[in-house]
Amino acid sequence: MSAAEDNTDVTLPCVLITSSDSDFKEEELVKQILNSRTLPEPTKRREAVAWYPWIINNKYYTADVRLCTVPRITQMSSEIAQSMQAFIAYFDSKTKGGLEKLNPWISVVADLAPEVLILVCDRVSEDGVTRHEAQQWCLAHAFELVELNPQELPDEDDDFPESTGVKRIVQALNANVWSSVEMKDGHNQGFNLMSSLVASRHNDPLSRQDPSPPSLPEESPPSNEETNQTDSRVNTDGQQDTVVDAMTDLDIQELANLTAGDADVDNFERLFTKLKEMKDKASSLPHEQRKVHAEKVAKAFWMAIGGDEDEIGGLSSGEES
Repeated sequence: MSAAEDNTDVTLPCVLITSSDSDFKEEELVKQILNSRTLPEPTKRREAVAWYPWIINNKYYTADVRLCTVPRITQMSSEIAQSMQAFIAYFDSKTKGGLEKLNPWISVVADLAPEVLILVCDRVSEDGVTRHEAQQWCLAHAFELVELNPQELPDEDDDFPESTGVKRIVQALNANVWSSVEMKDGHNQGFNLMSSLVASRHNDPLSRQDPSPPSLPEESPPSNEETNQTDSRVNTDGQQDTVVDAMTDLDIQELANLTAGDADVDNFERLFTKLKEMKDKASSLPHEQRKVHAEKVAKAFWMAIGGDEDEIGGLSSGEES
């Protein structure tokens, strides 16, 4: 491989794919995402790490992306860290400790903060990792749970059935705003909308909080009980804020993608499907988190459509309108 090709892979965004299940290799998920029985030739390989090419090509844009398989966290490199914009982790749901094997990745993912975080398994199991356990883990670390072969499929009579399996993974990846994106003719305005939505969420001062607890006077050190209570409150608040932010990012990106599309039936139906998914997702949050989630999405769309920031400057989940 030439040096020029090697440098190109460094600059392209990547989806890091890892598996903690020895019976399920990362390459299997690559084939499913690419909808191919065989793997393409990797553009680059370094020991057990491989970069597979993927051109995302939908009605709105094209994007050159790499599907990067990283079996172990010790194989993580600064090169991968700089280009990672999505993280997909597969785990063994048939064993009780299946999720624990992913613990080494948590701090790395938290530091790099990729836009898309997906936890994948074949299906949840009452004898291994239950749905409740998997969902609690996702809530704690801002992931989305996707079962490749869920036992309970969406109701066929539902007007807006949710996507499942690898289709949902591809859907989430298509909704991301990749750094290599090239908009198709007639959709440049849509790209500006997507960018504005994401930028307005990140620029919202209410979405950023100092995670450090306030310093206490040296002359009155807190008791161990008080310290534990304070740390618990800070960790819980910070965790909830992270979860809401991650959910908001993914939601507004996909909604922006749909809003920018043509006014056809398929796009209209998918838009309503997404709105229903957002409603169901928000309904599972505690009351205060639901208010914050709704507020941030509303602010993001208001800014994206050219609304005056001053008109919503005083809006917050704790104020009366």
